[in-house]
Amino acid sequence: MANATKATIDPSEAEHFGRLAADWWNPRGSSAMLHRLNPARLAYVREVIDAHWDGDGMSFAPLAGKTALDVGCGAGLLAEPLARMGARVTGLDAAPENIGAARAHAAAMGLDVEYVAGGIEDLPGRRFDLVTSMEVIEHVANPAAFVAGLADALAPGGLMILSTPNRTALSRLAMITFGEGSGAIPKGTHDWSQFLTPDELTALLEGAGLHVGDLRGLGFSPARGFVLSDDTSLDYLVTARRA
Repeated sequence: MANATKATIDPSEAEHFGRLAADWWNPRGSSAMLHRLNPARLAYVREVIDAHWDGDGMSFAPLAGKTALDVGCGAGLLAEPLARMGARVTGLDAAPENIGAARAHAAAMGLDVEYVAGGIEDLPGRRFDLVTSMEVIEHVANPAAFVAGLADALAPGGLMILSTPNRTALSRLAMITFGEGSGAIPKGTHDWSQFLTPDELTALLEGAGLHVGDLRGLGFSPARGFVLSDDTSLDYLVTARRA
């Protein structure tokens, strides 16, 4: 699996996101859109982990005793909240610059997060209760191999959570024409042809021996910002577990 997984890293994509590392934690900087996405994503993560592990929705540490892997972690926008939920977190990213920024920020926050620069092949034989990868699969060179690598890292009884833009006219308009055109998203971040539809991602997950569970849309409300929705035409989140 290692060679196939190595092929998932697109060096140009890693370089692009590495250039953004120093500004990653600035909520008004080049990663501002990710900061705006994070509350809705975290609400979804909390909802599905409570459902999967029979949580009561009240605990401050619903992932206590669990291990978590965030693939394509950037500078830690999701990894840090997972650590605060009690998980022993490993963050993995192809851009060494992002890992450097992530380590520095976690240290400043007093959080113990393991960060690794590289691909999933750099964690051979390791299994995690929770595997997340948010807005990443659309940037890899080989989505099927990438999903297979994520599946290999998922422990028995574990939960996988992915998010990605849908390949629709709306996502092209919102993310590329408007988002990148206005500078709200750094130019060159997205290649619309690499977006996956829910059916395509489901097929990849099932091909890796996983059962797809919840599918939820991530939409935008002028009044509330990014919100969870039944409409998957812009972006969506999906859960999977071993079949």
